[in-house]
Amino acid sequence: MSEVISEQKRKIHPHKFTLWVAIGSILMMFAGLTSAYIVKRSQASWLMIEIPMMFWYSTATILASSVTVQLALKALKKREMINYRRLLLVTAVLGVLFIALQVAGFSQFAAQDIRLIGAGSNASYSFLLAISGLHGVHVLGGVVALVVIAIRALNSSTRSYSSVPLEIAATYWHFVDALWIYLFIFFTWMK
Repeated sequence: MSEVISEQKRKIHPHKFTLWVAIGSILMMFAGLTSAYIVKRSQASWLMIEIPMMFWYSTATILASSVTVQLALKALKKREMINYRRLLLVTAVLGVLFIALQVAGFSQFAAQDIRLIGAGSNASYSFLLAISGLHGVHVLGGVVALVVIAIRALNSSTRSYSSVPLEIAATYWHFVDALWIYLFIFFTWMK
């Protein structure tokens, strides 16, 4: 009997496996986009764009959210449900704040008369917006997952203590965090 239990513990949960396949696909997509950015930046019309300060703030925000989601997972495993719920909500709020700061950063580009299309448009800004916007969509997906988990955690009729959903969401959240750090460094150094 103990052999069966130990064998089951070694197997990866199907949802975790699916997440890792999705992460691999997302990594390939962003690798392709950043490679295209590198190739295109050799064009004569390429503009060097200074990254607005809002992107620094959004980076600090998403780093803080990775800490809070990890603390929420730790609280769930210890059955500290009030702390778990609080930290989960803080993580979701920080995710929304990250997106808001990104939008504010792009509005600073608009204030500098840098446009996506038409007069004032440039491929460098279009790449920056497309790659960052795509990352924002992935963060939004993570926020939705966290909100769903938080609603279930706040629902007094639900008494599930399985950490698997939060483990999956936390892994994804850490991934979008690490991906943003990569993109932020990439855009800062690859102007």
